[in-house]
Amino acid sequence: MDVSNLHLLSASEAAALIRDGIISSVQLVESCLARIRAVDPVVQAWAFLDPDYALAQARLADERRLTGQPIGALHGVPVAIKDIFDTADFPTEYGSPIYAGHTPSRDATVAALLRAAGAVILGKTVTTELAYFSPGKTRNPQNPEHTPGGSSSGSAAAVAAEMVPLAIGSQTNGSTIRPAAYCGVVGFKPTHGLISRYRSLALSRTLDHVGLFARSIADIALLAEQVVRYDENDPDTESRAPIPFSRIAAEEPPLPPMFAFIKTPIWERVDEDTKAGFTEIIEQLGSQVEEVELFPSAEEAWKWHQTIMSAEMASNLERLWEKSADKISEQLRSQLEAGRKVLAVDYAHALRQITPMQDSFVELFEQRYDAILTPAAPSAAPKGISSTGDPAFCTLWTLCGMPCISLPLLESSDALPIGVQLVGARNSDAKLLRTARWLAANMATT
Repeated sequence: MDVSNLHLLSASEAAALIRDGIISSVQLVESCLARIRAVDPVVQAWAFLDPDYALAQARLADERRLTGQPIGALHGVPVAIKDIFDTADFPTEYGSPIYAGHTPSRDATVAALLRAAGAVILGKTVTTELAYFSPGKTRNPQNPEHTPGGSSSGSAAAVAAEMVPLAIGSQTNGSTIRPAAYCGVVGFKPTHGLISRYRSLALSRTLDHVGLFARSIADIALLAEQVVRYDENDPDTESRAPIPFSRIAAEEPPLPPMFAFIKTPIWERVDEDTKAGFTEIIEQLGSQVEEVELFPSAEEAWKWHQTIMSAEMASNLERLWEKSADKISEQLRSQLEAGRKVLAVDYAHALRQITPMQDSFVELFEQRYDAILTPAAPSAAPKGISSTGDPAFCTLWTLCGMPCISLPLLESSDALPIGVQLVGARNSDAKLLRTARWLAANMATT
């Protein structure tokens, strides 16, 4: 086996080879670090990386396996973590100079779970400023003149550039699905509350999700199995039986899945390449897809999302506003100013709309559909790095807390990836991965 190309392995392949003693964690991490040296000067995906410490973790993983101690499902496999999740052994700077050098005393729950699964935390990836819109330094690996999206820009780019097989991100509007689509990887935003957000940057309890990045659906399933846990420190998580993501995702659906193609009221934002790509997918699916109109009660969801996000961000970042308002970007300052002006009655009204919308989608899925089909973004990654792109095709599903996955199934006329988004019923995340695997396999063979 050519150990210089181990960075090309999927996480599932790498974990199996390490478990069986065919490769070592050190060899895998060395290959990833060599890839980083080769491509990151252009991509700039990493906020913090210590090669010596990464190799020290890998050596400990190899020693543990050789001494016959129990090992986890990700033993020796490198993972990247967005720089809004606390890590006790790395700085956590939230994409802001205000927090330069800040090193927490404890891990975020998701980081602790990754360590428990045996993963090597390779480093921290770039986030936009405080996980909002102001871009970081990261460039799109497909074309560095184009945005990688945000706010999980570094996580998506690191996976897409083959620097690491897995990465953790977040989503409060479109911060996982959009960069996954722009960079051409698989991005998964689970049901709200499925993965603990404890000791991550809190913007909006109602909207914040942990997101996952990989280059395959199988790897997303493997990663999800390690980090979906009840956490008493996150009141939105629930105690539940372990979800066998990998087994369910690999199964054939009992019947060919049915898709509801929903344009949403913002379809006019979609460019011609994306429209043409979806026309092709719909033609290939034939009788397995039906265009469905969004129910009228959801047409104001974008306004409600903005009201909730603005108000909760203003509350959660109030201390930052009071002490360092002059040190944040104009974009973030404007958002916090708007949030401080939201009326309590408008905030409460927006919150009350979520449950009725969720109930309407439950009815939609129960009628006949396995997943909603819709773009991940209005276009491929826009040219320029001053903006992270338009998150509008993620807003409704984030507000409703529904699981979403972006698949790199289409390509623009200038050879950039276009993401196809599938949305599933709440708490049917593993079934969504199974449906996504079916769609990816069938689109590849037609």
